[in-house]
Amino acid sequence: MITKFPSISSKAPVMLHGADYNPEQWLKYPEILREDLRLMKLAGCNVMSVGIFSWVSLEKEEGVFTFDWLDSLLDTFSENGIYAFLATPSGARPAWMSEKYPEVLRVERNRVRNLHGVRHNHCFTSPVYRDKTALLNSKLAERYAHHPAVIGWHISNEFGGECHCDLCQTAFRDWLKVKYDNNLEELNHAWWATFWSHTYTSWEQIESPAPHGETQVHGLNLDWRRFVSEQTINFCQHEITSVRSYNPELPVTTNMHMIDGIDYRELAKILDVVSWDAYPDWGYTADDDDARLAAWIAMHHDLFRSFKKKPFLLMESTPSLTNWQSVSKLKRPGMHKLSSLQAVAHGSDSVQYFQWRKSRGSSEKFHGAVVDHSGHAETRVFRDVAEVGRTLAGLTDVVGTSTPVQTAIIFDWDNRWAIKDAQGINNSALRYEETVLQHYRGLWELGIPVDIISSGDDLSAYKLVIAPMLYLISEVNGKKIEKYVEQGGTFLATYWSGVVGETDLCHLGGFPGPLRRTLGIWAEETEGLHSRDLNGIVMQTGNALSLSGDYDAHEIAELIHLEGAEMLGAYRNDFYAGQPALTLNKLGAGLAYHLATRVKDPTFYVELYAAITSKAGITRTMNSELPTGVTAQLRTDGENEYIFVQNFSGIQQSVELDERAYTDLESGAVAASVIDLPVNGLVMLKRKA
Repeated sequence: MITKFPSISSKAPVMLHGADYNPEQWLKYPEILREDLRLMKLAGCNVMSVGIFSWVSLEKEEGVFTFDWLDSLLDTFSENGIYAFLATPSGARPAWMSEKYPEVLRVERNRVRNLHGVRHNHCFTSPVYRDKTALLNSKLAERYAHHPAVIGWHISNEFGGECHCDLCQTAFRDWLKVKYDNNLEELNHAWWATFWSHTYTSWEQIESPAPHGETQVHGLNLDWRRFVSEQTINFCQHEITSVRSYNPELPVTTNMHMIDGIDYRELAKILDVVSWDAYPDWGYTADDDDARLAAWIAMHHDLFRSFKKKPFLLMESTPSLTNWQSVSKLKRPGMHKLSSLQAVAHGSDSVQYFQWRKSRGSSEKFHGAVVDHSGHAETRVFRDVAEVGRTLAGLTDVVGTSTPVQTAIIFDWDNRWAIKDAQGINNSALRYEETVLQHYRGLWELGIPVDIISSGDDLSAYKLVIAPMLYLISEVNGKKIEKYVEQGGTFLATYWSGVVGETDLCHLGGFPGPLRRTLGIWAEETEGLHSRDLNGIVMQTGNALSLSGDYDAHEIAELIHLEGAEMLGAYRNDFYAGQPALTLNKLGAGLAYHLATRVKDPTFYVELYAAITSKAGITRTMNSELPTGVTAQLRTDGENEYIFVQNFSGIQQSVELDERAYTDLESGAVAASVIDLPVNGLVMLKRKA
């Protein structure tokens, strides 16, 4: 049965290819605007994001609106088969507003109000800012919501940051009153405010964390982060409401960028389609390991796809270099196509760039673009972009296809925030995101698709759920995981899990708290290891996973006692040599593993998950041996499966295909039994589902 999601827009049921376009910067150069149109067609671009930072070009002074340049642009797009995501321009307001209404300016943690400048330097609580935003948005929607070139709303740009002004302090206290049922005693207990005599005796005493004030009440810190996230999402909803009614059929998105302060999983709930901005630093990572970086970016593609379990949009990427990384290194040959198609492999229905044409001045004049200052198509970057355009034009059948997934990794924002606030164990190397990546990469190397989910999500669709460093987990979600295992699921948790509940108070009765029965262990102590301290896991003879070997471990080691679990691997040295480091607990119809220490060697995670997934009956994308740094990802419409074999190893590789019949998706020819992958190469295959 063919099962596909509808395309983002019925106007453009194809792979979208385009860029962030800023024509208002070039209004004095009409010949450049004409040339842009020709070059867009030449590059195979069919969509542009416009209006993102255009507020002053639309409203040069309060209440004086100018739309003629945007009218002309969208009409020209429509005449030439190019579409637009029309942005609301709230990401950077005009100077006249800051001058007349200083309350819109953001106040920093030090309680100093900012001057006008940069972007997202505004208060999301300010009634003035909300009113001014809604007014301009509604005028844009009234004028363009039914324009034939417009296929969606691009709400603002990379929301982020926080404001500590008096308006936000009042809003925070009101938010707390709702959360704690107007009960100050309940709040004090949830925050353990008796510590250091920090008990609050009136709501007015509560202030947001400040470098010259309160920073050590972790419950306050966590709730402030939650409030900032919710207030940002509320502002985004305010913007959506201001445009939605003019054409309810027009989808809305906002481009995300892994900003720490927003729970993107919650933001995604108010959007029609998820989009994000990916800027990997290919070729100049600190460890010079593009395979690790590829897994990191793949993990984020999967994260954003998982929010709605359907295709997303790659809204921004760079066609060449950036201007803000420590070293601005060029993409090597093949990397642009490989990295662009990596997004498609993980569920994107677009490849878009920042930016179309390099700015002539200001901070991004040297940021990568499709069109350089030279202004013509005779550049390596333009040829690379045009090649991707031709490839995407041949992938229309892939649009709307899904990613079948049997494995999930838990990644929670409040857990992330709480871990970063924790003091103890190893303050220099807690590395939550790095830990998640270690486990993800093991699956990525095996070519096993993964969803990135919340601890509160429904787990029943997955054969394997992995929870790296699930430090913060509620009793309710702990019981949910326990039930999942009892009913036949496979679960793996690591060190530093089940430590605190939802208000960042430690679970009483022993760690891992609500996961203790599930894992069948008690974690008595956890220590941080210096860089000079090296331990390891020695696999036990005849263990249930049939693993063998001795793997180095570092940074964190948890001393655990068996409470029904069996030992699969033991610590190699120190006073706890021989004690459990990897365990398996059988609970009901399911299995629960616990990894008590951080293993250094990436090979360990590949071997561990090869064994666990085999035991759980989890299907790989291909039944082929994949060299290190080579992965295979899958999309399907239910009748056909589309396989993307990608080489991030840095050397030429070959892969022997399994026994199924494959065709080359680009050429249509029958695929050879062995496919060759050059450096930064990929092959796209098709087979029957």
